[in-house]
Amino acid sequence: MKKMFMNRTKQLEGDIDEYLDKVTVSSLIFLEGIKSYLNQDTKRFETQYENITKLESEADNIRRNIKYKLYTNMLIPESRGDVLGLLETMDNVVDTAEKAIEQFSIEKPDIPKFLHKDFLLLAELSSKSVEEVVKGARSFFKEINLVNDFINKVHYYEHEADNVEEILKRNVFNSEEITRFSKKVHLRYFAEKIALVSDVAEEVAERLAVYAIKRQI
Repeated sequence: MKKMFMNRTKQLEGDIDEYLDKVTVSSLIFLEGIKSYLNQDTKRFETQYENITKLESEADNIRRNIKYKLYTNMLIPESRGDVLGLLETMDNVVDTAEKAIEQFSIEKPDIPKFLHKDFLLLAELSSKSVEEVVKGARSFFKEINLVNDFINKVHYYEHEADNVEEILKRNVFNSEEITRFSKKVHLRYFAEKIALVSDVAEEVAERLAVYAIKRQI
């Protein structure tokens, strides 16, 4: 298998690595943000919200710089479209994680103690799905034969997140402790916001699978 990056494109490789680092960190901040919120550590939560907002902006700048270099320097023309497609769908992961934390900051949902474990597990599974899709993306550029291993892990974590999301929703709507229907709907909305991160990671994984097949033909 021909390597994607040669000497002339080493700087580009470094830029893509930096971008993927940002995606990984965004998933970690997302998880820590949910933990802080559940622990009612408002100061730490708001700091994490500021951090993920700043990181999202930095990731956008790196992605635009990569796009500029790809076209102006005529780098890796045979894979340019796939690389840009991958980075742009990966950007949806960062955006979705940032928006989820933003909504917690704005709406401040009142989450009963008995649901904390489910919310935390859902956030952990979503974060893991992002972690694995980033590993898959790194492999796409360096060790393409490993891509499918990571894609399978993304599917696993996304499926587990779906299961936990359903359990969480059932716990919400079957609860006698939560009496107002509007509050149940509000909690369902936040469960979906957290699970959406794993859904978007899976969308990236599916696209990555197609790109990997194309490179191996």
